Amino acid sequence: MSKILALDFGLKRTGLALTDDEKMFAFGLETVNSNVLMQRIGELIESEEVDELVLGLPKRLNNQDSHITQNVLLLKDAIEKNFPSLRIHLLDERFTSKMASQAMHAAGASNKQKKEKELVDKVSATIILQSYLQAR
Repeated sequence: MSKILALDFGLKRTGLALTDDEKMFAFGLETVNSNVLMQRIGELIESEEVDELVLGLPKRLNNQDSHITQNVLLLKDAIEKNFPSLRIHLLDERFTSKMASQAMHAAGASNKQKKEKELVDKVSATIILQSYLQAR
């Protein structure tokens, strides 16, 4: 069965999350350096049978584009070009980093863990993916 991959893209690193085979639950997968992201997407398409990708779209509170929105749209274009069979969905990712920090706090994460940007990125990708699953 196929799975859905979600990305919380950043210029330096990107959080990844993946669904189960039934596409019901989101699980944090990893955080990768953004310069190897396309390679990692290709590997996951192959190994996990990914057929859909959810990409967090950063917006400001007033719904204006953020400083990284254009980069995300360029990434979307590159993914479509490199992986034409992959269905791509954009999802508003406002508040995901804050929600990730709150979720980590509620789960009993230490202050040190809450400051680990890689962990926050992975949890943010998980929240993006779970939000998409709930909305569909």
